[in-house]
Amino acid sequence: MLYDYMNMFESIGLDLLFASIFFLIGMAIKDVLNAGKVPPFGRRIVWLVLFLGCVGFIAKGIIQLSWEGGGIG
Repeated sequence: MLYDYMNMFESIGLDLLFASIFFLIGMAIKDVLNAGKVPPFGRRIVWLVLFLGCVGFIAKGIIQLSWEGGGIG
């Protein structure tokens, strides 16, 4: 029975791994920005880039689910 759901467990585990990596990257960036006394404009640019990376990852997941549901992938 566990073998039947192995792909689902692998997919969920990989998504959780990437989410935790994004969280840890965000915490590290926050620490570096505070330690470096970066001006507010630079902070906004850094957080915008990190946010766009997260949005791209989420969009990829949604596109993948829609394609697999439609029988394309």
